[in-house]
Parts: sequence; structure tokens; C-alpha cells
Amino acid sequence: MNHLFTFIQSASEAAGVQLPQLTLDAAEQGMSLWDMAVKGGWIMIVLAVLSVICIYIFVNRFLVVRKAGKDDPRFMDRIRDYILSGEHKSALTYCQGENTPSARMIECGLKRLGRPVGDIQTAIENVGNIEVARLEKGLPVIATIAGAAPMIGFLGTVTGMVRAFYEMANAGNNVDITLLSGGIYEAMITTVGGLVVGIVALFAYNYLVGLVDNVVNGMEAKTVQFMDILNTPKPDGHGS
Repeated sequence: MNHLFTFIQSASEAAGVQLPQLTLDAAEQGMSLWDMAVKGGWIMIVLAVLSVICIYIFVNRFLVVRKAGKDDPRFMDRIRDYILSGEHKSALTYCQGENTPSARMIECGLKRLGRPVGDIQTAIENVGNIEVARLEKGLPVIATIAGAAPMIGFLGTVTGMVRAFYEMANAGNNVDITLLSGGIYEAMITTVGGLVVGIVALFAYNYLVGLVDNVVNGMEAKTVQFMDILNTPKPDGHGS
């Protein structure tokens, strides 16, 4: 490390630039995350707001999707028993008590019993599309943050470097490393901040998409089972 500082000092003297004496102790002084964020400038405020939005949406969607996936393991078995025994009102009451996307889909189908099977399936699919849209609410925002945060960080890099070179140009022959440190800090820190926010948002988005896909797969499976039940011969002459 001392060799690196010696090389920087020698290069600066050869270029005619006066740098403050660099020491190993000064370079090894720690910097807190707060100090880094402050030196990042206003770009860090934007990134902080985006991170808060991302965390809020993630927690909200995680709780909603997890609740949506908690169906009774015997849900379709009980629906089958109710339908085959002709207890349609009991099946409706059971679905309303479950209050999950799958239950609302089956409830819609139960309310249309007696109509053509194609109409029942279409109605269930329409309700399913609405439920999926509800589950995916907010996910595009997280995806946008995942893509925009690194770009905003790079914007801070550009503005920081512009400021650094502007101050260098105004200093003329009296170039001092302290004139450049602020702009360089801003340039480097905003890049790191943007990448961190973007990476976290990307992982959060993909995780939520996986959870939603699992719930949707369960909804599709229950729809198929429900349609099979409608096509099952009813005992004791009960109709659908």
C-alpha cells in the first residue's frame, strides 16, 4: 500500500500538481455509510426514496401473495363433495369463507351452475385474470426501480465528474486534490448506490414473480379440477 501512495505522489510531482502529503494512516481511516451517502449529493436522496418505495411494495406484495397461496389442502375435495351431493349453497358459503383467489374463482363458477360448461369456464377465467392482476399490482414499479436505479447512479457519476473537471478548470495552475475530491466522491458513491438499489430491486422483483407464479399455477390446477367435477356423473340423479 505504501508503494501505491509513493507512486501517486511521484506522478503528481512530475505533472506539476501539488498534492497534500498522503499517508497510510489517512487512507485507512474508515468512512461510515452515512458519510458516504452525504457525499453522494442529491442523487442519493432520489435513490433512498426509490429504495423505500421498493421495500414498501415488496413487503406489501409478499404478505398479499403469501396469504393468497394459503388454501385449504382439502379445498377441492370438499367442493367435490358438496357438488356431487347437490349442496351448492354450502359450497358457496365455504368459498366465501376461504376468501382466496382460487376460492373466488370457484365461487364464480358455482354461481353459474346450470349454464353451459363453456360459459362457466369463461367466467372463471375472467375472474382469474382479475385476481392475477391484483396479485401483480406494484410489480412493474419494482421492475422500473431495478432498471432505473443504476441509470440514476450513473447520472450522479456523470454530474460528479463534470463538477470535478469544472473545478479543476477554474483552479488553473493551482490544482489541488481537495478541489476534485467532492466530485469524485459523488461520482463513485452514486454509482455504488444505484447498483445496490437496482440489484436489490431486481432480486425482490424476481422473488415476487416466483411467488405469484406458484399461486397462479395453483389457481389453474383448481380450475381444471373444478371443470372435471362438473363433467363427473352425479350420484342419485343430481344435476349440476
